[in-house]
Amino acid sequence: MRDKGEFLFTSESVSEGHPDKVADRVSDTVLDTFLAADPYARVACETLVTTNRVVLAGETRGPDTITPELLAHEARMALHDIGYDQEGFSWKHAQIHVHLHAQSADIAQGVDAAGNKDEGAGDQGIMFGYACRETPMLMPAPLYYAHLILRRMSEMRRNRDVLAQGLLPDAKSQVTLRYVDGKPVAATSVVVSTQHEERLSQEQVREQVLPIIESSLPHGWMPPAGEIYVNPTGKFVIGGPDGDCGLTGRKIIVDTYGGAAPHGGGAFSGKDPTKVDRSAAYACRYLAKNVVAAGLADRCTLQLSYAIGVAHPLSLYVDLHGNPYDVSEQKLERTLRELVNLSPRGIREHLHLNRPIYAVTSAYGHFGREPDEERGTFSWERTDLVPALRSAFNR
Repeated sequence: MRDKGEFLFTSESVSEGHPDKVADRVSDTVLDTFLAADPYARVACETLVTTNRVVLAGETRGPDTITPELLAHEARMALHDIGYDQEGFSWKHAQIHVHLHAQSADIAQGVDAAGNKDEGAGDQGIMFGYACRETPMLMPAPLYYAHLILRRMSEMRRNRDVLAQGLLPDAKSQVTLRYVDGKPVAATSVVVSTQHEERLSQEQVREQVLPIIESSLPHGWMPPAGEIYVNPTGKFVIGGPDGDCGLTGRKIIVDTYGGAAPHGGGAFSGKDPTKVDRSAAYACRYLAKNVVAAGLADRCTLQLSYAIGVAHPLSLYVDLHGNPYDVSEQKLERTLRELVNLSPRGIREHLHLNRPIYAVTSAYGHFGREPDEERGTFSWERTDLVPALRSAFNR
């Protein structure tokens, strides 16, 4: 994203009832079920959802108490929590097929610690983290507000708020912001498409959604009425997995930074924390957020890379985007390596990732969320490295 001039930038979000997010939720529910029974279980679960059918496939290693019947039940409860009880997709009578099998021994021997060998990365790959000063959570503003609109719609639907009566779980949002010299100043357009009951007209849905949009954006940021598009096709009754097939891992830009920063390519949901696709991406966000929170940069992009079976990262790269505070990026890279052990084991232990904390990450972004010390969720959003970073750079 440019630092100078005037430009528009757009990000989208999708709700927990979007078909791909239903699949992500089920995959992370499977992961949480295994980690609740064994913190060191291995899980790589993919989910497909379609009309009244859910299919789980992938590889696991865990206790025998985790049976296909238990996983089918937990998946069904996830559908219930999302709110699906429609003719074409219902938590009560959807068929759930479990096709999970043992993890490959070839992969396991590369990952497992043995003798003098530390635990290796679960795969090769590159992971990115990003943080900026555009919002209180140090996230890109277009994605932050796109998520916020849908989170408020979901909360109101669950609380049976009058503004959400007749709205159903599947929804999408898209927010376009105008930037001046690298800073967001207003929304130029907003798109919200939400599944609804047959009895509601397009105009009724618009009247319900408009106040939610306005309450989610900063004061004075509402775009002109003609640039607010609510259910632009006119009708959205058939939705969720009944309207469109959903798969785990298809919303990776929604999950991260809305296109404002690079993405390594790997999806998160359904993967245990030995998979650096997930854990190292969390570590990258953690480090980048602490750099910005410490006042060392207005924006920070950070990359890590790994090889399968190898414990240490092959590279760590930091970009401070013009570096207005004259911080040595090379010294910062060394300092970050000293502050956090970036091996798969080191990341898991530092961020306490071997816990059943993942179902809540499956919608509205893995980043920019409030850490919850009691539940252990979103530990990678802490800013506890700030004192050490400020000390290292005499700030």
